[in-house]
Amino acid sequence: MGIIAFIIIGLIAGLIARAILPGKQSMGLLATTLLGMVGSLLGGLIGSLFTRDGRLFDLRPSGLIMSVLGAIVVLLIVGAVGRRRVHA
Repeated sequence: MGIIAFIIIGLIAGLIARAILPGKQSMGLLATTLLGMVGSLLGGLIGSLFTRDGRLFDLRPSGLIMSVLGAIVVLLIVGAVGRRRVHA
């Protein structure tokens, strides 16, 4: 997968994850894209545990779903760390 496709998938996954997760996430477009890209890597690594074809970074519909799920996980972790930092 090319870097441009990775950035676009990251942006889409980040936007969908922020729309699905309730609450206020104060981040801009760049942070949303980075969120989606990290989520895409996380989702891709988790998804690769269930496939045996050897192709980790191919663009597939299930890859977008795992990217969104990975971005949601990353967003939950960032939110938990942010809340802990504010209360400490």
